[in-house]
Formats: sequence, structure tokens, C-alpha cells
Amino acid sequence: MRRLVRGFWGPRPESVDALAARWMTTLEELSQMLPAAGPPCGRGEPWNWRHIHGSGPETDLPANRDSLLAALRAAQSADDWSDVIGTGLRLAIAGEPRWAVEVSALAGGTPEFLLQSIVIAVDAPAEAEVPEADLLAAVARAWEPDFGDVTDDDVLDALEGAGFTIGDPVVGRLGYLSAGRAALVPDDVEAAHESSTGGVLLGIAAPGDVDDVVRAYRRLREAHALEPLHRPMDRSAL
Repeated sequence: MRRLVRGFWGPRPESVDALAARWMTTLEELSQMLPAAGPPCGRGEPWNWRHIHGSGPETDLPANRDSLLAALRAAQSADDWSDVIGTGLRLAIAGEPRWAVEVSALAGGTPEFLLQSIVIAVDAPAEAEVPEADLLAAVARAWEPDFGDVTDDDVLDALEGAGFTIGDPVVGRLGYLSAGRAALVPDDVEAAHESSTGGVLLGIAAPGDVDDVVRAYRRLREAHALEPLHRPMDRSAL
């Protein structure tokens, strides 16, 4: 089964060192939470990821600060890089049979219309227990998004039928809303406080319960908790 753990936010200029720190935290959390998705190695030993480039063959990228800094600086030296759009990086890894993770992020830019993002795609056996809530909480801590979710193709298809437009705030089976959005969450929507960010984690539905996700999405949208950032954007969160 494939699920996406995502976070989105508006313009937030950041140095290469700051982006490397966010990436390092994310990769460390993934190796701890999803040990079956990586190569067999000693406890605490960093994984060796595949760096997927826009062109050319993949290369190895060890999960350490120096390697991440070098990859991010190389991305910024490309002819098509823009400090407005942000700095992108895409990594992948596979472990035990039917386990794989891909992480892509576009961050550190100051776009007026295109959201910055982190997307973690987790492929796992259907019978496997994947700590989805912990993964979303880790994204919230590491990237401080405006909103985030845990979703899959069935949920996204159902939400599009309910009026969702790509690029607008959304929730999935689980949702995360920043502090400004959390203040607008209705009392009848279950929420758990995420203390390190001031936002809230929402436990909305079990896998397969797409109708519950659609109902929660409509309820949050009616309460303006899923109001899009004003365009042109001038802030990272509501």
C-alpha cells in the first residue's frame, strides 16, 4: 500500500544550512520510524539514499550533514535554479520486500503563487503497521508547514469530487494545521495538540474511510480553517 505524508507552506527564505538541518532531521526520523524501509545496518548508522536528479543517473547520498549540504549547494548552482522557486531535492531508498520510501522537498524560496512542500511517499505491505500519525508529526516538527496530511490516491480522488483544487489547503486520513488554522477548527472536530509547533494534528479516518475524510474536509472548509493563503503570498502560514 502506498501513502503520502505531506506538508505545504508559503514563502520562507532559508539558508542552505537551515535546509540541510531540516533534511537531516527528516531522514533520521524516517530511519527510526521505518526500519524495514532501509538497508540492514547497525542501530544509529545512517542510511545511504539514492539521489534522483532531474537529468542523468542516480547517485548515492549518505544521510549526513556534509552530503546534504553538498547536494543542496549543487542544486543551487544549476542553471535553472531560482531563489524565488526554492531548492529541490529528491531521495529514495528501498529495504525489505515491498518496502520503499521516496522523499522530495522544495523549500527555502519566496514564491508568490507556488507553495513550498515536503512529500514522503511510503510503500509498505498491506499488512504492515506504518506509524502515519508519527510521520506527520515529524513533518510538522521538521518543516513547520502551514498544513499537511496523510493521504492516498482514493482519498485524493474523492476530495477532487468534493471540490478540492490542487494547491489549496486540504486534509487526508490525518491532517495537520498550523496555529493560525488551528484556531479556526470547530469544537466537534477531533484534534490533538502538537506542542512543538502550536498547530494541531487531526485524526480523521481509518484507511478506506474516504467518506469520513470528505465530510471533515467540508466541515473544516466551511469553518475557514482551510482558507487558501492570499495570492500573491506574503507569509509562510495563515
